[in-house]
This record gives sequence, C-alpha cells and structure tokens, in this order.
Amino acid sequence: MKKLTRQRLLASTLIIGSTVAAAPAFGQAAPQTTETVTEQATTASPVTNPQDQPNTGDDIVITGSLIRNPNLVASNPVTVVGADEIDLRQTNTAEQLLRELPGVVPSIGSAVNNGNGGASFVDLRGLGTNRNLVLVDGVRLVPATLGGVFDLNNIPVALVQRVDVLTGGASTTYGADAISGVVNFITRTDFAGIDLNLSNQISERGDGAIFRADLTVGANFADGRGNAVLSVGYQQADPVFQGDREISRSQVDSFSGALGGSGTSTPTRFSGVNPLGADSFTGGPAVQGTRQVNAAGTGFNSTAAFTPFNFNPDNIFQTPFERYNVYAAANYEISESVEVYNRAIFSKNSVSTIIAPSGAFGNEVSISLNNPFLSAAQRNAFCAFDTNPGVGYTPRFSQAVCDAAATATGPGDPNYRQVNNVQIFRRAVEAGPRISEYTTTFFDYRAGVRGNIVGNIGYDLFGSYGESENIQQISGYTLNSRVAQSLLVNRAADGTATCQNDANGCVPVNFFGPAGSITAEGVDFLTAASSSFVRTTLAQVRGTVSGDFGVTSPFASEAISFAVGGEYRKYTAQQGADSLAESGDLGGAGGATPSIRGGYDVYEAIGEVIVPLVADRPFFHSLQVEGGIRYSSYTVDAPGNPSYDTTTWKVAGAWEPAQGFKVRGNYSRAVRAPNISELFSPVNTTLTNLSDDPCANLNDAGELIPGRPIPTGVLRDVCLAQGAPVGSIGQIAVPTSGQAQTTGGGNINLLPETSNSWSVGGVFQPSFLRGFSASVDYYHIEIDGAVSQPTPGDVINACFDALSVTNPACLAIRRNPQDGSLSGDPTTTLGLPIGLSNLGKIKTDGIDLVVNYTRDFGFAGLSLSFNGNWTNRNEFQATPTSENRDCVGIYSVNCGSILPEFTWSQRTTLTFDDVDVSLLWRHLDRVNYEFRGTEDEAYSGPITAPAGTYDFNTIKPYDYFDLTMRFNATENFTFTFTVQNLFDKEPPLVGNTIGSTTYNSGNTYPSSYDAIGRRFAAAARVRF
Repeated sequence: MKKLTRQRLLASTLIIGSTVAAAPAFGQAAPQTTETVTEQATTASPVTNPQDQPNTGDDIVITGSLIRNPNLVASNPVTVVGADEIDLRQTNTAEQLLRELPGVVPSIGSAVNNGNGGASFVDLRGLGTNRNLVLVDGVRLVPATLGGVFDLNNIPVALVQRVDVLTGGASTTYGADAISGVVNFITRTDFAGIDLNLSNQISERGDGAIFRADLTVGANFADGRGNAVLSVGYQQADPVFQGDREISRSQVDSFSGALGGSGTSTPTRFSGVNPLGADSFTGGPAVQGTRQVNAAGTGFNSTAAFTPFNFNPDNIFQTPFERYNVYAAANYEISESVEVYNRAIFSKNSVSTIIAPSGAFGNEVSISLNNPFLSAAQRNAFCAFDTNPGVGYTPRFSQAVCDAAATATGPGDPNYRQVNNVQIFRRAVEAGPRISEYTTTFFDYRAGVRGNIVGNIGYDLFGSYGESENIQQISGYTLNSRVAQSLLVNRAADGTATCQNDANGCVPVNFFGPAGSITAEGVDFLTAASSSFVRTTLAQVRGTVSGDFGVTSPFASEAISFAVGGEYRKYTAQQGADSLAESGDLGGAGGATPSIRGGYDVYEAIGEVIVPLVADRPFFHSLQVEGGIRYSSYTVDAPGNPSYDTTTWKVAGAWEPAQGFKVRGNYSRAVRAPNISELFSPVNTTLTNLSDDPCANLNDAGELIPGRPIPTGVLRDVCLAQGAPVGSIGQIAVPTSGQAQTTGGGNINLLPETSNSWSVGGVFQPSFLRGFSASVDYYHIEIDGAVSQPTPGDVINACFDALSVTNPACLAIRRNPQDGSLSGDPTTTLGLPIGLSNLGKIKTDGIDLVVNYTRDFGFAGLSLSFNGNWTNRNEFQATPTSENRDCVGIYSVNCGSILPEFTWSQRTTLTFDDVDVSLLWRHLDRVNYEFRGTEDEAYSGPITAPAGTYDFNTIKPYDYFDLTMRFNATENFTFTFTVQNLFDKEPPLVGNTIGSTTYNSGNTYPSSYDAIGRRFAAAARVRF
C-alpha cells in the first residue's frame, strides 16, 4: 500500500481542468506532500485535483470563480502545478517554473540581460505580460511597473502549495487585465511545524551558482481555532558571462555569418559626411565618410580596414540576483460566523544587468585642430574635408592653415580652427562595462473577516494595500555632453591641453589613440553615476457573499450556488530620475528616462452563479451550467477626469454523460483597461531593433554592403524627404548595433480593449483503466481594439512597400540630419514612429493535451505524465494597414520571444520505497526565421548560409532532459539531487542580429534554449 499511496500522490501535481468531482484530468506527476492532500482523498481516487477535494474546514480557493463551495467544480480548464513538481525541478523562482510550461511564452526573467528592468514576468499564450494577471490566493498584489505587471520575484516559492494557470478571459471573476488568463499561487494554510529547505546549484563549468534557503514555522493556537505561519527566505545567484561559453564568445552577424560586432568601437571611428557628398577624410568621390583610428593611434586605417567591437563577452546569460523575502499569515475564528485573517508579504531583491562598455554612439561633436592628441596625419585628414565638391575638390582648410591651427592657443588665436558636424564612435573600454543594479522593495498587506451569515451562505470582506519601489543605480556610463566638452581644448605653451570650458573640472580626453588612451582621470570626468525609480501602489477592497440558495433542480442533488459582491481598486504609479537620466545624456542608455505620474480608480459590481441541472440520470451523470457578470467604472487621474465603463460576462457548462467522461466549454467577454504607462508616458525617443534600412549602403562598420545599389529615383527622393542630407545618399549606414531610434508615447484617449474567448474540451478517466486520465481542450482568444504600436517591420513596410514622397507613412520617419541614418542624437533623430492606438487586433488559438497514467507494480510504482500544447496561430496586427503577422514558429525582430507550434513536457517517475527517480523530457518544436525563403521583405530578406556552415534560417526541434533522484532518509529528512540538461545540449546558433535584443542575445535565444549547459542541484529538507 505504501507504493500505491505514494503513486496516487504523484498524480496530483500538474492537473488540467476543473473537472468531474474527485475525477479530474492531470499532468506533471510528482510526489504530492502538500498539506491539503489527505490520505482519505488520495485513497478514494487515484488522481486528485486540489481544487476538487472535499472540504476539510479550510477555505477552498477555486481558481476562476468567487463561489466558495468545494462540492462544486467550475467548467474552465486549469493547469495545476503542485509543490512537489516545483521540488523536483529544483525551481528557485516562479518565473523559472512558469516559462517552461507548455503554452507559456518565455518573458523577462533571469535569462534576459539587456532589457531586464529588475523584474520577472509571465506571458500566457504569447499575448503580452500585461494581458494576464498574477494572483496570490485569488487576490491581486501591487504591480511592479507602470504597465501594471506583477514581479514574479516577489512570490514566496517556499509557501506555494500549488500554482493554478487558468487560460482565457477571466475578467468577470478577477477584473480587467485577465484577457489571456490568470496565474494563481495558492499558499499553504493552517501549517503547523517547522520546514527548513536548503539548496545549491552550479553549472558543470563551475559558474552560475545559485543558493537558496527557506525556513517556515507555523503553529495552531486557541484549541485549533487559530493558526499563524511565518516564512523567511534568502536566495543568491551568480552571473554566467557570455564570454565563458563557446557559442557566445564572439558576436556573429546573423545575415552574413561573419564574426562582427558594433560599429561603436575601439579605437575610435569618426564619420564626417559632407552634406554635398564628399568623403570627409580623403576628398574626392563620396564612397564613405568614416575612418577608424589605427591601432597605434598615429593615423587612420584605410577605407577597407575596420575592427568592430565584440560586445558579447561582457554580457551575461544569467543575471546576478539576491532576494530576501518574508511571508506571514494568521487567522483566528472568533465564532462560527466571524473569522479574522491577515497576510503580509515583504520582499527585497536586487537584480544586476551587465552589458558592454558605454561610449560615444555617433555623437555629433566639434574637434579643435589644436588638440595635442591629434597626430599630424589625423589633423590633415580633418582639414581635407571637402567643403564644396559640387564645383570641384575644395578642402576645408589649406595645408598652411591646417599647420598653423595645430599650435593655436585657443578660440581667441587668429590661427584657431575647429571642424564641426563630426560623428564620433568610441567604446570607452577603459571605463569597464555598464552595470545597472535594480533594487526592488515590495510589501503587500491584506486583512479581512469572513464567516457564515446563515446556513450555507457566507461572506468575505477584505482590504489590502501594497507598494513597490524599484530603484535603478547605474555606473560605467559616459556622458554625451562631456565627450563633446573634452574634445574642444586650448593648447598651452608647453603643448598640453586644457578644456575651453573647464568650469566642471573638465579633463581633455585622448579619443585619437589606441585602446587604453583614455586615462583614469579621463574616465572619472567622462562617467557619472545615475539613478531612477519606479514607485507603484495598489489599494483594494472587496466584499462578497456566496453560498447556495437552498434550491436544487428537480433532477440534481446539489443546490444552485452564487456569489455577489463589489470591489474597489486604486492604482498609482510614478517614474522619476536624476537630471542625467532624465536629459538622456547617458551614452548608450537607450534614451531619456522621463518623469511620469498617473493613476486611476475602478468601482465594480460582480455576480456569479453555478446551476447543477441534472445528476445521476441515464446519459446525464451530471449536467451543470454557470454564468457571471462584472460591471466596472473607471476614472482616470487626468485633467477632466476621463472615465469609461465596461461590462464583462461569461457562460460555461459541463456535461458528464457517464462517470469518467466529461465535456466542458465556456465563452467569455473580457477587457483590459489601458495602464498608467500607456495613458501617461510622454513622447520620448528610445531604441528599437532594426538590422537593416532600405536607404542604407554601409554596414554598421561604415563599409560598403556588397551588391547594394545606391538609392536612385523615388527611393532616393523618399530618403531625402525623411531628412537625409543630399551628401549622405550612398553613404547611409544601417542602424548602429542593430538598434534604430524610435519615437512614441502614451495616449490619454485610449479606451479598454475587448476580448472574446472560448474553449471546449473533454476529460476521460475510465473506471476500467485505473490510474489513467486524459484531458484535451481547444482554446480561442480574439482581442479587438487592442492597445498596440506597430513593429519596426510595420513602419518600414508601410513606407517602402508603397514608395512615394507624399505617403504619410514615409514622411513620418525622421532621419539623422547629419548622415541620413536612423541612429543618432534623439533630439534630432526621431527615427520610426510607434504611437499607441486602439487599432490593434490579436488572435490566438490552440489545443492543450494532458495524459497521465499511474500504476503500482509491487516492487516499484510508476507514474507517467504528458502535458502538451499545440498553438495554431498567434496573430498580431497593429493597425488596419499593418501586416497581420503570425508569430507561431517564427523568429525575427517583429516577434520577440520564440513561440513554437508544439511544446510538451513528459515526466516519468519510478518510486522504490523511499527513493523517487524521475526524468523530465521537454520538447520545443522547429522554428524558422520570419523571411526564410522569401524575396519580398523590404529590409532584410532571406539569410544566406555563410559558406554552407550555418543555416540561421531554422532552429531544429530541441529536446531537454532533467534527471532527479529524491531520497526520503527518514520521515523528517529528504535529500534531492537533480541534473538539469542531462546531455549538455548546446543552444542553437542564430547570430546576434536576427531578433529583438531582449531575447536574441549571445548568438542565441537564452530564454527559450539553455545557454548555460549541464547543471547540478542538491537540496536538503527538514520537516517537523
């Protein structure tokens, strides 16, 4: 019986669907030891959904409904991950666990470096992190961002009893933002005892160590009428640098396969494109206007010689992380009709991101020709700038004037000369990498009272308040203004240099020498620390009355149940920064950090009902229908107090013609209100991903792109109409480091987006095959009036697929007035327009499949589980004229994180007395580059495999295996050992310029594919 009981517990950790009472379908199998699973429940049924257990006196949380009646089961499919599945995976954060679930698309987390703002998110069905809700015990917590998204780093994993993932519109139950569903973390209640867990992980290469410790203490008091629990935890993770993995040591260009890097390099590269078309440095025909200082610092390299900067080694695959968290909860039953309860969560965590050194990324500067750091050859090159090639070669300065300028003492000297409108590209390697440390302090407190009113009718009234503050401290960034200041110098009699403006202690900097030419004093002057913050608050009150009417259908045994209530929420959020971040003066920071402040209030009324119609009749073992409605009224904290009202609703039903077979379905209308960022963000110029430009002829290094014709005819006219100077045509470079300027902001006139979603499925658990269950559900989610902005491809195609100097889509693109590129000073180069609107449409559908089987063979127990997802489509159309892009199974800068068509997890567990041996198999289907095999893309087209060595057009199917052994040494001591990525499978090589910077990093996609390699984890758990 011991093995059989353990195998029944194994079956309860990943369950799909609220299904037939005591007979649900389930998924990932692992030994279940959570407090709510009782011996009686597991003995009565070989598979047990925690939502379907009989009432043991505790408050039962049913995800997807506000009706607290444990004898009823809702009709919506719910994926349930149990505490022991978390244990077997050796999961340290909630984001790690969720990103590996089929149907979840990897979002911001520990594998995101450039683009991580110190938080981790979940993205259900690939519809966006702002279209799903994260709950704890069915209640919202304060979000971490202006976009209203909750930070998963604040989840106390040690207290999690199970995780419910509900797919589809859940706005009726939980309010706006639950368009793609909810993730509900259910914590352990009525815990009594001591639980200490210690774990450590490390990669086979000896890096990326993760340490975690959690201590939970709980006790009952007042003869069992009260309970209190306290849990404290600590976690620390070390970085894994891309330079320490073979695949990512060097940056690889996705479109050529060649080793590459950034055009912002060391030594310095200068560009001085003449507005009328001459080569800035050699005069004569305009071939290119860029040169790199040679390695010796004595002159410039030839046109063909360029050394790009390899930025990969300084980047990381695993972000350093440190967290302290405290969770406390208590409840006390004053009488049968009054129970008071509260819960408090506190978390302080730090996430560090590390990227390649800062510097001057095409800053426009002036250079004084008396700068002592200039060699004679370099000075002569600047002097040779052709001022009027239209009438023949005319150098800016004659040789005599140039020679005299070399010894001028300053602007007051008649021989003084300077060259203007020069762009400088210099990686400040002497300053070290750019480091951003994000420290988040989070707390959320909830208190309430609940109890019975009369009979089977109860009430629940609670209020909660939470705050989150994220402070970013950055270092290693140079200041654009100081780069310019340090290049304008006065020459002293002894040949040394002083800044023309030295009021702030300016230090002249040698940008004309080799790597290392910037002195420590120069670094101190050029760099400065900076900080910014995001603060959010959420206050909410909710009251519900639920139970049953005491009335049943003539053909059913269970009474009709209901819930009615009201809810109030108030959100506030603000963003602020010091003058450096707010002004955008930080080199390579991606734009300014503007001040933002906003908020809104929402008042809601809620009603739900579940009606059992038929039970225990021929062809109707059970038949149930349910419905719900929520009315919401929003008021925005803005001039005039804009307001709008929404109504969401749902209908659902479940029919069980015979015991063990059930058909279920639901249809819902959901909404998402525009968040504070979407409403209040000012217009700002930042960066987006764009690897090519139809007007460009030079690569990022300033070299001619082979076979690329110089724009002529209408194309040339359009490039000029977008602000490119005449002399830049034929010399325009692709966006620096694959990142183009983009301009957009919030829109106070945005309205809520609406969604229609439905699902239909079945559950099969035959009595003749004990231990077997299967669940299959089709889901369909469609969003209209989606708050959206166009992708880079949308903006480019809207213009260059319909070339015309009168096309508004063409005129909206604004180029660098100096060199015609889409990179440069954000005050003069607005780049691509990406304004927010309600014109978007989003659609996705697919199938979830779960199959499980458990059996006791006497000498051992066996548990098999399969949880799979097929995504048919995931379409996004930003505006009616934008491309309706389906991102399933493709990758590019337009699609963000990878969403394969098929994903699945399969776990096999063998139990031998006190030892569990478990193998987890995860599969990701083949994915292709978006424009593979096409010729109609305006700015990239298909990738040509370099010399037949690589094919960046396709990522083949991937399979990962994790092996875990758990040994129950005694009743109180458990040891767990896990080998993750058992066969040390290398991630796919696709280069560094094929996707968005957030997810395409280190020549691969580290959020989707394991870039760290084989890892070992060990944990010891003590329970009393």
